[in-house]
Amino acid sequence: MQKGWGRAPVQESISKPVLLGLITALVVGVVAPLVVPHVAHPSMIYHIMLHLAGLTIAIFLSIVSILAYSRNRTARVLLMTVGFMSLALVEFFYLLQAGAIVIGQIIIPAVNIELSHLILLIMVSLFGLGVLKVNK
Repeated sequence: MQKGWGRAPVQESISKPVLLGLITALVVGVVAPLVVPHVAHPSMIYHIMLHLAGLTIAIFLSIVSILAYSRNRTARVLLMTVGFMSLALVEFFYLLQAGAIVIGQIIIPAVNIELSHLILLIMVSLFGLGVLKVNK
């Protein structure tokens, strides 16, 4: 008799806590050498750690939503996935600014708007579209 008859095949996947631990180790391992020289001021340590945590969570949510999209293939999940990816990009920009790696703000000259604010607006719009999207 065939196991799992009538059901989709079981896909082995990594547990979410293990995935979060791996992503945290990877992000800290890659980003920490960039910001360590800039944490001389005691209050900057907390600011940098805040953005490091935000980047880690945003990357984790992006990967989890990519895995969800690979299973479901719906427009709602795709919009949420791109929203999480844009959040990770903004957190990366903020981390670079907090670590004084990028001097000043990245401003779009034609409209005098910071790039990070524009990406945040896109992110919120994508989340809104994902929530409001009607499945037919």
